[in-house]
Amino acid sequence: MDRSVLLRRRRSWPLYALVIGLALLAILWTGLWFYASGVAQETLAGWFEREAKAGRIYECGSPSVGGFPFRIEVRCNPAAMEWHSAQPTVYVRTTEILVAAQIYQPSLLISEFTGPLTMGDADGRADFIADWKLLQTSMRGGPVMPARVSIAIDRASFDRVTASGHEALFRATHAELHGRIVEGSAAGNPVIDLVLQLTGATAPTINPLTAQSFDADITFVLRGLKDFSPKPWPERFREIQAAGGRIDITHARAQQGESIALATGSLGLTATGHLEGQLLVTVAGLERLLPVLGLERLTAPGGSVDRLAGRLDRIIPGLGNIARENAGPTIAAGIGLLGEQTQLEGRRAVILPLRFTDGAMFLGAVPVGQVNPLF
Repeated sequence: MDRSVLLRRRRSWPLYALVIGLALLAILWTGLWFYASGVAQETLAGWFEREAKAGRIYECGSPSVGGFPFRIEVRCNPAAMEWHSAQPTVYVRTTEILVAAQIYQPSLLISEFTGPLTMGDADGRADFIADWKLLQTSMRGGPVMPARVSIAIDRASFDRVTASGHEALFRATHAELHGRIVEGSAAGNPVIDLVLQLTGATAPTINPLTAQSFDADITFVLRGLKDFSPKPWPERFREIQAAGGRIDITHARAQQGESIALATGSLGLTATGHLEGQLLVTVAGLERLLPVLGLERLTAPGGSVDRLAGRLDRIIPGLGNIARENAGPTIAAGIGLLGEQTQLEGRRAVILPLRFTDGAMFLGAVPVGQVNPLF
């Protein structure tokens, strides 16, 4: 054989080897993608099955699988859920759900939801409407042994549909909820750490104070669960009560304008499902929190301050208005005497005991409200 031909073949061999190697790598990568895709779809189906056991039946309209070569994507367009554990059955519908996983982590599912979302009856009449700019969830671990779940939402709105239009229930510039098992396992005595973060949130129907924008950062630990198998939350709370469990609030901070509140403490449950326990609340700007504490009745028409102001007006006209205008700070100062004076982020503040006794709320010895039972 000609020497020049041999030289050309020797020089071409590295190129042939590279082409063959790339072809084999492509075949192996494709096989890996299909394997990871199967794991991701099996994990997603397992989550759907888990939800079905709790009475939440998911439907994936026009499912499609894609994302090759680096991701696995399962798209449901449209998506729906039937919530049979609610009475009557609630039907939830949204435009699209995209569930994605990286090829190297097929059991970590990241979902994106496209709004709006409606909740209503079987005939399509909506009772509630939710919408957002971005809604993502992530689930780490399998449906049998979940390890961590997170939810993040931007520009969220949640409205009740009424005969006269939409009633705003909740708004938030940003909200996050993170949950993870810190002790035990999903199958036995899990202890769950939960973190809730709210930015620019409003909830007009709860209280006049929450109708104004506020930020919150709350960390609490849930103890007393038997397991984390699918079941309604009222049943879970019954488990917690029967096991002598509790909710430990390790950090809670809320701010609205210049008013700041910090709280820590532990709450349990009575046999009737009411909260029982105590929180130590440190408050700066207490006078702005009077409505949420239920003390606005003191300054309402006909209240004790209003009656006193009427008597003052009869003595010196106009003196009653001065009393009314200063009623809030005066009441706040009086309540402040119930607690310990301190500093909070460089401002004067007071530490107050907030007690829950069979659902009734007391600030010191003063009753300030009632919390509905959890089951």
